[in-house]
Amino acid sequence: MDLFPEIPLSQWRDSKETLHRFTQIVGKIRLANSVRRNHWWNVPFHLTGRGITTRPMGGAGGNPVFTVDFDFVDHRLTASALDGSTTSFPLLGHSVASFYRETLAALGRIGVTVALPHPHPYTLPDAHRPFSEDTEHASYDPFWVNRHWQVLSQVNLVLEEFASGFCGKISPVHLFWHSYDLAVTRFSDRSVELGADVDPVTREAYSREVISCGFWFGDEDLPRPAFYAYAAPEPAGLFGRPLRPAAALWTERGGSRLATLDYDEVRGGPDPRAAVLDFYASLYESAAPLDGWDVARLASPGGITDPLARG
Repeated sequence: MDLFPEIPLSQWRDSKETLHRFTQIVGKIRLANSVRRNHWWNVPFHLTGRGITTRPMGGAGGNPVFTVDFDFVDHRLTASALDGSTTSFPLLGHSVASFYRETLAALGRIGVTVALPHPHPYTLPDAHRPFSEDTEHASYDPFWVNRHWQVLSQVNLVLEEFASGFCGKISPVHLFWHSYDLAVTRFSDRSVELGADVDPVTREAYSREVISCGFWFGDEDLPRPAFYAYAAPEPAGLFGRPLRPAAALWTERGGSRLATLDYDEVRGGPDPRAAVLDFYASLYESAAPLDGWDVARLASPGGITDPLARG
C-alpha cells in the first residue's frame, strides 16, 4: 500500500473520539499494573503487527502477568495471561460504558482484578464523566480504525529511523493514550526546575531537557493529521528558525509552540519518508545547539556508535 494513505479527521472523528476513550481505559489499567518508569515510559502503548499492546504487566497484588491487545485487523480486544488463558470480545458495537464493563469482565475471566483509582477520561472535555456512564461515544468504523493503525505503523518505522541517529538517552517510539500521539523523545542530562504549581504528570515528563518528535491525527485545535517537533523548555531563539521542508511551519497550540508539517502536504510529495526525516532533523539541528547539546558526541549515524564499524 501507499506510504501515508489518506486519513482525514473529518472522515473518522466520531470513531477517533470513541477509540481514544477505549484506549484511555486500557491505558489506565496499564498505569495501575506496571512498574513506574522515568518520564512515564511504562504507560504508553507499543505498535504490533495487528494493532497496539500494553505489553506484559501485573504479577503483583494477586494478579497474574497479563497483556491487553487491541487488534485493529479483526477488531477485537484480547486479554491474555501468562498461564495461556485468553479471552476476547469485538470492539464494534460498544459505547465507552459497555466497553469499560466488558473489559473488566474479560480481565476477570483470566483471573485479573482491577480497581482504577479514577475511572474517568484524562484531559478530555468530558473528564468529569465516569467511563461507566459514557453512552455518548459509541462510534467505531472498522475501515478507518484499521487505516489509522496502518498510518501509525508506517510513522512508527520513520520515527525508529530518526531515533537511530542518536545514542544518548532516548525513549522508545510509543503511543501516548492521553493525547493519542506517537512520539520519540531525546533527552539531555540537564535537570529542569519546574514550579510547584506544575502538575505531577508534566513534572515527571519534563524533568530533563527534551527534544521530542511525533505525529497525531488532529483535534479541535488542529483539525488535520500532522507531524510535529518541539523542544522543552524552548531555548531562546528557536521559535521562527527555518524549518525543512518548505511546507513546515511554526504553530502555537494550547500555550505551546511547535514545529508542524501537514500530513497531506507530505503524502503528496515525491519522497514522503525523506521529507518527514528532514523535518525532524531540521528542528533537532536548530534546538540542540541552542541548548548546548554535544551534537557530534550524541550522533550515531546509521545506528552505529563504533567508528570502526562505520567504514
